Amino acid sequence: MEIREATTAEHAEAGRVTAAAYRSLVRDPSYLERIADVADRAQRTIVLVAVEDGAIVGSLTLEVSRRVNARDDPLEAHRAHIRMLGVAPGHQGRGIGTALMREAEARARAAGKTEVTLHTTEPMTAARAMYAGLGYERGPDEVLPDGLVLLGYRRVLGADSD
Repeated sequence: MEIREATTAEHAEAGRVTAAAYRSLVRDPSYLERIADVADRAQRTIVLVAVEDGAIVGSLTLEVSRRVNARDDPLEAHRAHIRMLGVAPGHQGRGIGTALMREAEARARAAGKTEVTLHTTEPMTAARAMYAGLGYERGPDEVLPDGLVLLGYRRVLGADSD
């Protein structure tokens, strides 16, 4: 398996894979459309893909200097933020998400960041277990206007953290 930045030609497939991963977990169908729009967010962020046997099997969006949504608060200088980690349903449970997370952390560290944050939701139990296993601790939650609670997680990056 190869973890690398998505090419322009891969944006649509990366979006399709990520939306498929979220389909059973998302209440708002319009959010699936935003998840699938990799081409838009790749203009401002780093979109990583996991490629196995020539097929995209997962993706992750990393905010290092700019946000997916321009209206979001700017990132603090020491922080990177992970968004929209998704692994194709037929490939989950094989370490692909962990590999994407490790590459995102390495890129954040290379950019001089000392902390990585992310949000997830209560139903994403496998993701929450993975984050805990990677050393992420609970951080502040965010409550969206519709009442959805985004559970906050953070990890301090040391010079040699894996």
